[in-house]
Amino acid sequence: MSESQPIKPPLTLYLAAPRGFCAGVDRAVQIVELALQKWGAPVYVRHEIVHNRFVVDGLREKGAVFVDELDEVPDDRPVIFSAHGVPKSVPAEARRREMIFVDATCPLVSKVHVEAERHHAEGLQMVMVGHAGHPEVLGTMGQLPAGEVILVETVEDVARVTPRDSERLAWITQTTLSVDDTAEIVAALQARFPAIVGPAKDDICYATTNRQAAVKAIAPKIDALLVIGAPNSSNSRRLVEVGRSAGCAYAQLVMRAADIDWRALEGIRSVGVTAGASAPEVLVDEVIAAFAGRYELTVELVETARERVEFKVPRILREPAPG
Repeated sequence: MSESQPIKPPLTLYLAAPRGFCAGVDRAVQIVELALQKWGAPVYVRHEIVHNRFVVDGLREKGAVFVDELDEVPDDRPVIFSAHGVPKSVPAEARRREMIFVDATCPLVSKVHVEAERHHAEGLQMVMVGHAGHPEVLGTMGQLPAGEVILVETVEDVARVTPRDSERLAWITQTTLSVDDTAEIVAALQARFPAIVGPAKDDICYATTNRQAAVKAIAPKIDALLVIGAPNSSNSRRLVEVGRSAGCAYAQLVMRAADIDWRALEGIRSVGVTAGASAPEVLVDEVIAAFAGRYELTVELVETARERVEFKVPRILREPAPG
């Protein structure tokens, strides 16, 4: 080695697995790409298809147009609903306008919608554990008439719940929550409302659960944790919280390698890297390459589960366009 090249300090990078894209995100991105192939550009998408700017920008370059509401979409162009799900009023309006629409709602979110409707049909009022304003929560609450879903975000919120009938309640959850925090809130609900009905286990999806378990497995080995994901990605932000709760003093959310605060990492010997369910693997590779440029890097994979879940795209995209 020439004298001009400083010796790089050694660093072990623990790469969490599973990480990154889940089956629902994979399907949603495929839906936009297949819609562009079938109908040509522009194809409209109501809200970000998934919460990741890199993914959204990539689809925009291919001809996807992202809008906030249906009234921004011309009647004669297809529209796709995001993976987070939409209130019932949205497809109803699309049908009224005789639009072509494709619902990219994650099947695991749709399962929660069905669950809520089933309980509602049995006369139960719903308590939803979730984050106010998150698209998934708005979509799920929008499956039922106003007042039929009470939102709780914390254990403290449970004490303030005033149901119509405390004997006629059911609980559901957002799919991207902290497993541990949700267990505490559900326990508080069950203590206050012993008759409350719920799913066999919470509605938190397999991907959220698996990514949090992988972070817990690497937390004791690392000086710092980087979670690749977007600031508006619920499951990515939960991974940062899980890392901190598991004893990792420095846990940060970064959108990509350019966002890494290298000064904050000075003197570390080990780092953990994971990615939220809407972050593509190319951004993980970019972060690993950035570390390899600064450190004598050893990469160790820490795998806590294997994921083999796949979801089919809607039938309308599997059928050829009418010739």
